[in-house]
Amino acid sequence: MANRLLSLVLALALRLLGATWRFRIEGEDAFARGPVHVGALWHADLVIAAWYYRDRGIVPTVSLSRDGDLFAAALHRMGFRSARGSSSRGGGELLRALIRSVRAGDTIAVPLDGPRGPAREAKPGALYVASVCNVPIQPVAFRAAPTWRVGSWDRTRIPLPFARVVCRYGQPFYLPKKTDEAGREATRLELARCVDELGREAEAALGGRD
Repeated sequence: MANRLLSLVLALALRLLGATWRFRIEGEDAFARGPVHVGALWHADLVIAAWYYRDRGIVPTVSLSRDGDLFAAALHRMGFRSARGSSSRGGGELLRALIRSVRAGDTIAVPLDGPRGPAREAKPGALYVASVCNVPIQPVAFRAAPTWRVGSWDRTRIPLPFARVVCRYGQPFYLPKKTDEAGREATRLELARCVDELGREAEAALGGRD
């Protein structure tokens, strides 16, 4: 009961806070064209993304932790349908659930370094799903000013009321099914570099403040 109430409070607070943010979109908003299937970002951007992509039925990944339970409940109230799992527990089950979602035509959102980090170290999950389903990965980054950084492993960004927020899209990544291990590793590193670069470009658009 307490978890349900807290998730309601969190979702309502985020809806109200996000309504004051002023967004600037850079790059082609691929999500506006319809299902992207695999969206990739850093874990630190999840709160901003949760508001910006609200009420679209997107399927984000959420950890199996107690905090994950609360976050998943709050996301449900924001119009998401989460897939649960972690790198150590239920990882294979999570990947299968994500593949089913993509094949059903859903868009999934994968924090590349989540759910437990290390921060900004890309994991192979998003690439694996995209390769198996033969769909592109859409990289995206958010920056905001002024913003508060949570003291967690990922230093989550929470823009303050009336903050300016920049959403920066990159070019889609494609990974054919028959890509060898060296090719997958090269793509993983390039995807991480791309999301980092998108973040720097978004920060520059804010005048170098984050």
